[in-house]
Amino acid sequence: MQIPLELKFDGVTHSQWIEDYVRERAAKLDRMCDNLMSCRVVVERAQHHHNTGNPYRARVEVTLPPKKDLVADKQGTVSDPHVQLRPVIRKAFEAMEKQIKKETARRNGAVKVHDEQPSALVVRMFPDQDYGFIKSPTDGTEYYFHRNAVLHDDFDRLTPGTEVRFEAEMGDDGPQASTVQIINKPGARPHTGAEESEPPEEWQANPSADNT
Repeated sequence: MQIPLELKFDGVTHSQWIEDYVRERAAKLDRMCDNLMSCRVVVERAQHHHNTGNPYRARVEVTLPPKKDLVADKQGTVSDPHVQLRPVIRKAFEAMEKQIKKETARRNGAVKVHDEQPSALVVRMFPDQDYGFIKSPTDGTEYYFHRNAVLHDDFDRLTPGTEVRFEAEMGDDGPQASTVQIINKPGARPHTGAEESEPPEEWQANPSADNT
């Protein structure tokens, strides 16, 4: 790793076992990718979310040359951080490992063009709760995303109609997006449905899911 690991605790008391575990998983990422530039990890207690309970989140962000950023963000409801934070951190690193493998395969020519990151349009934003939904223009699938899944701290720039590129994955409540990156701001392409202001029914009906 060209730049030393960055580890931040936000709303979570520093714990040596958490630091040791994060360093262990980061070292595995470094072994997977011999040109890894940097790895940044945030372990935090979420302040705003559509879920109830005590949500904690682990965010893993890596940079590959020449300046390719990848983000994995996982959340879980935790009653005892000293016991239950490890699975949340593990899921975030496992998601990042999948992204690195995919990116490595793409660079080696093993991934076809149509397998690369899809694009979609933002259809609803809930900025006071740090999340939103994007919709695929090809099949109409909607994907939940959290502020921490948006690259370059661009969450506040997102509005309905913004075109983004993202990594798709399946969460407990349905499709969700990670590594969300702005392609074009509103007006670049026609858009319908941007005026919607309510999440899909399945997200309202099951508030205990682990998303992001």
